[in-house]
Amino acid sequence: MESELFERIRDLLAEQLDIEPSTITMDSDIMEDFDADSLDIVDMVMTLEDEFEVEVPDEVVENLRTVGDVVRFIEENT
Repeated sequence: MESELFERIRDLLAEQLDIEPSTITMDSDIMEDFDADSLDIVDMVMTLEDEFEVEVPDEVVENLRTVGDVVRFIEENT
């Protein structure tokens, strides 16, 4: 069963990267699987910070490789 948090993050990523939500899984590598570049990552982080009212430190951003990494970070910091 997918968590509500995963679904929210999936939908944000799908909209931002212009990809089909059904292609996004917890194991999806954001840069590798979706051809996201550093600008996409910055946009994603800003969107997450606004959406979940959380601050994502720069040193954490480089560790957010997969969608699951993002979900876990948000779970642990909100």
